[in-house]
Amino acid sequence: MKYFNEIIYFLCFKGAFIGTEKLWSPIFSNPFLHTTTFGGNPLACAAAIATINVILEERLCERARTVGDIFLAKLKSTIKPYTPHLIIDARGKGLMLALEFADTDVGFRVSKGLFREKILIAGTLVNAKTVRIEPPLTITLEQVDNVINALGKVLKEVASEMKPQLITEPIIKPIPLNILQQTVLSRQL
Repeated sequence: MKYFNEIIYFLCFKGAFIGTEKLWSPIFSNPFLHTTTFGGNPLACAAAIATINVILEERLCERARTVGDIFLAKLKSTIKPYTPHLIIDARGKGLMLALEFADTDVGFRVSKGLFREKILIAGTLVNAKTVRIEPPLTITLEQVDNVINALGKVLKEVASEMKPQLITEPIIKPIPLNILQQTVLSRQL
């Protein structure tokens, strides 16, 4: 399945991941970087085929691109008043979106506020400097607006709490890397 004019093809669904040789080639030297628990049995294969059929028939990739573009534009508009003091950027492709904060403390505060608003997001590796927003492919525009409204509310609260710290300078600080992050980064470079 081609996604955004890229040559890498992939499908992810609960419990399974398939991809082209180009996608998998970086881990050929150590195939144990990705393992399986229940793969290859008839039931798992039937579930995979059914999932692929739904993705194709319901045009979920095209829907992800369209809704994701709308979502990202709304995120960028919502964070603009808080850039760069609290938040640095909103970015993503399709419905794989991310918010990058000035530091992990701000990211943690915003994440905690969004959880309180019933919005589930995820950190990256072991910190909250960049958080992921990965809604289901079936998210509605009304639900996108709920996320945007919650984010606006939380950013306003966090900015108010941190106002003494936000005089005129952004609070961007270097983040010390732990062993896991150093290992992952060294393999990527």
